[in-house]
Amino acid sequence: MVKVLIVNPNTTASMTETIGAVAREVAAPGTEIVAVTSAMGPASIDGFYDEAFAVPGLIQALMNASDADAGIIACFDDTGLDAARSAVRFPVVGICEAALVTAGQIAKRIAVVTTLPRSIVPLEELVRRYGFAERVRVSACNVAVLDLEKPGSGAAAKLDAEIALALDKGAEAIVLGCAGMADLAATHLRKFSVPVIDGVAAAVKQAEALVALKLTTSRHGAYAFPAAKDYSGLPGPFAPK
Repeated sequence: MVKVLIVNPNTTASMTETIGAVAREVAAPGTEIVAVTSAMGPASIDGFYDEAFAVPGLIQALMNASDADAGIIACFDDTGLDAARSAVRFPVVGICEAALVTAGQIAKRIAVVTTLPRSIVPLEELVRRYGFAERVRVSACNVAVLDLEKPGSGAAAKLDAEIALALDKGAEAIVLGCAGMADLAATHLRKFSVPVIDGVAAAVKQAEALVALKLTTSRHGAYAFPAAKDYSGLPGPFAPK
């Protein structure tokens, strides 16, 4: 049995349920999916400020799961990914990186469609960091993360319109740029007849592969475990021992 921990680094439990359901649909027989909601932080992550306050809860959730074989951060900003990889003993996959790697194997020109315009620059920075800047265009459907689950918000129509625009501009594959969109990949694959990649599903398969290959995070260099020291004030409980 392989145990994959998926952490939703925002505090909206209904979104965690959606993420967990999608992950279980694609998980291999023998893979246990455990989806948890952060115990502290913002209700949604819309930009740099929210992201900063989501990291402590994310790290706490990962460190509480000592029996996990792999972890997944279910936020398309790959919130706290480097810190998480430094802190826990098992490999940790970010859904943005997983989605881009997957899309890059099946298409040259990729469109990432995210939620709000303020998320475009953070995702462009991630795209550049992961080496996909020449192949990826990031755009937003102008829907807040929490509105994805609200009846009557018009979220589905706005997302459809932005995907259609991306295809008109030459995209060959679509990446859904929010974990809250995880349950939409299958319907949009049928609707648009191009590959539609959800980062949660992609991350599950990559996590399973890392476990099967018996690979974990390198401790030589950048991802070495943090050196022991004191942390003052509120971060005190997170001080490395």
